[in-house]
Amino acid sequence: MAVLGLPIANPVIVGSGLLTDQERNIRRLLEKGAGAVVTKTIHPSPPTGLDERILRLPVGMLNSTTYSKRPVDHWLGVLRSFAEEGLPVIASVHADSPAELAALAADIEGTGCRALELGISCLNEEDGLDDDNPDRVYAYTAETRGRTHVPLAVKLAIGEGLHDRVRAAIAGGADAVTVSDTIPGAAVAPGTGDLELGGVYGYSGPGIKPLVLAAIWQLRRRGFVLPILASGGVTGGRDVADYLAVGANAVQVYTALHTDMYDTLQRVLTETRDITDPADRTPAPTDPTPEEAPA
Repeated sequence: MAVLGLPIANPVIVGSGLLTDQERNIRRLLEKGAGAVVTKTIHPSPPTGLDERILRLPVGMLNSTTYSKRPVDHWLGVLRSFAEEGLPVIASVHADSPAELAALAADIEGTGCRALELGISCLNEEDGLDDDNPDRVYAYTAETRGRTHVPLAVKLAIGEGLHDRVRAAIAGGADAVTVSDTIPGAAVAPGTGDLELGGVYGYSGPGIKPLVLAAIWQLRRRGFVLPILASGGVTGGRDVADYLAVGANAVQVYTALHTDMYDTLQRVLTETRDITDPADRTPAPTDPTPEEAPA
C-alpha cells in the first residue's frame, strides 16, 4: 500500500509530536514496524519562551507544545539521510506565513524527502484557532503547492466548518488531509481551582476517537474521495480497524506511545494485523460438520 506516494508496509503511522523530535526515535520506531513516521513540526522561527509541558489525564493527555526547537538546517540534514536510505518519513512543517511555509517546503523537497504534512492548525499558538478559516487553509496550501511537487497532506482539527476547510485544502492542491489535530481542552487543578498548564491547550487521546470517526464518516458520506489519514485516540488495533472501516486510508497513533513507546507500537501493529489480515492468523479448531464426522 502507499500513502502520500510513500510505499508503506502497514497502515499504522506514528504521528507528529515530542516523541518524533529526535532522529534516534524516528529510526527506532521504523525499526519496530511503523508504516511511516511524521516528524515533529519543523518551523523556521518557532516561538520562544513558552512553557511546553504535557499533562496526563485519566483518559488522554493535554499538551502545551508547539514546534520543534531544532533549527531547520538540522532537520534538512536528518531528512536528507532518511531520503538516502529510502525511509518512509513524512516531514511536518509550518511557518508564520504562506510564503515562508512554501520556502521551507521547497528546501525540504531538496533533501529528497518524499512527503509533507502541513501542520497549520496548532492551537497552542496565538493564532492556532484561526485554523477554522478556509481562506487561511487555502492560502497556506496553495502557496506551498506552488513551490513544491512533493505530495502533501493538510492537518485539520475537527469541529465547525471542517467540510469547508477540507474543500479549501483540496482547492489549494492538497493530496490528502489528516483528521484530526488536537482539540481545545482544559483540566482544573484540585488544589487551586486554576487551569492546569495555565490555560486551554491541545487535548488528545481516546476521548476524541468517536468525534474523529464521525467526522471521517461524514466526509465520505458527502462524497470526499481524497485520501484521509485518521488521527485521534488510537490505543490498539481495534481503533485502527475502526478508522479504516469508516474510510480512512491510514491511521496515525501518537498519545498512547507516551507509555512504553516501542512496546505499545508493536502491540498496536500486532493487533491491527490480527484484525485486518485474518489470513495471517492460525485458524481456530472447529467441530466437524456432519459430513466430516467420523463414523
